Amino acid sequence: MSKQTKKGTLYLVSTPIGNLEDITLRAIRVLKEVDLIACEDTRRTRILLDHYGIKAALTSLYDEIERKKGEALVGKLLEGRSLAYVSDAGTPLISDPGYHFVRLAIEAGIPVVPVPGPSAVITALSVSGLPSDRFAFFGFLPEKTGRRQSVLLKLKDLPMTLVFYESPRRIVGTLKDIRDLLGERH
Repeated sequence: MSKQTKKGTLYLVSTPIGNLEDITLRAIRVLKEVDLIACEDTRRTRILLDHYGIKAALTSLYDEIERKKGEALVGKLLEGRSLAYVSDAGTPLISDPGYHFVRLAIEAGIPVVPVPGPSAVITALSVSGLPSDRFAFFGFLPEKTGRRQSVLLKLKDLPMTLVFYESPRRIVGTLKDIRDLLGERH
């Protein structure tokens, strides 16, 4: 009779979104305890880990390699190793890579445990002065002006606060489109 290895656990650990002190005690504990940490950019994650004296092994997992490397990481989880996945800032998978990897883990029967923490969406909404009882988050709008305007027009009549992410280099154009197409909403 063969001995069956207990599956490891995949932790989705939220990380600070600008201030290294914005991390939970639980997140620090999990990052210290896991066998391996997968991350978008090992250099950025190493800054966080060094700040808290965490000596964990790191491996990169970003968009271009996610599917292939995700399979290898699921293999490690099936061998019983524990793994944390972090994004560069905030909650993993929220407008960040990781969906395919997490999907593979779920399909393999791996326990996936969230370790909540900072969220740019909620942080921004809480100080915006906009109604926050009902809102919709749409991630990043399309880069091309025509496609972006088309998306905004489809959202125009939604009776709630709309939240988007945008890059610093496109923010002025996007705000202009929002003003021109959506007008004053609140």
